[in-house]
Amino acid sequence: MIRVAVSGAGGRMGATTCVAVQAAADMELVARIDPELGVELEDALREHQPDVLVDFSVPTSAVGNVRAAVAAGVHVVVGTTGFNLNDVRGLQGANVFIAPNFAIGAVLMMMFAAQAYEHMQAAEIVELHHPAKLDAPSGTAALTAQRMHEAAPNKAQPPIHSVRLPGLVAHQEVILGDVGQTLTIRHDSIDRESFMPGVLLAVRRVATLPEPLVIGLEHLL
Repeated sequence: MIRVAVSGAGGRMGATTCVAVQAAADMELVARIDPELGVELEDALREHQPDVLVDFSVPTSAVGNVRAAVAAGVHVVVGTTGFNLNDVRGLQGANVFIAPNFAIGAVLMMMFAAQAYEHMQAAEIVELHHPAKLDAPSGTAALTAQRMHEAAPNKAQPPIHSVRLPGLVAHQEVILGDVGQTLTIRHDSIDRESFMPGVLLAVRRVATLPEPLVIGLEHLL
């Protein structure tokens, strides 16, 4: 049984993660961590001794949360975006897995976009999220642009356009153009449950990662 604590449990993604963990036969939810719930991270780590911390907090708290968990010997699965990844490199004592997007379809979208960019002249990325999302561009869009540039290093990273509107959850389209044609690759998460299979996969795999820090759900598929 994997003992799981969720940081940011008072938010939308954190609350959805708590429900998913509770429904998983091989997991036990041992702590809901959030200042809004009156539960502090270090107190919960010490009292409940989880095996894995899932962090869906905010960019200003994520690095401190990861460092505190690793120092306590607790593996970390991070879905928070908008912080400098270099701030969590080189940590010793537990593994850290970070994914800008836990939806399987979003990972495939990034892979297809990188492949297409090798063959099309130019591209632009449009990412669309709910107004409460704190970072822009999204971590998914930034990673997509990076992967596309890696696939076609002779081209610049595609520009990113961010949209924040009520009614949206998480959406992204990559528009590629060439002579007389365009190609659009789009992924839509219409419910936060779309992220849960990826989150649970990461919780199950984080303890056995080949390296102390792994970034991107594609490495677990």
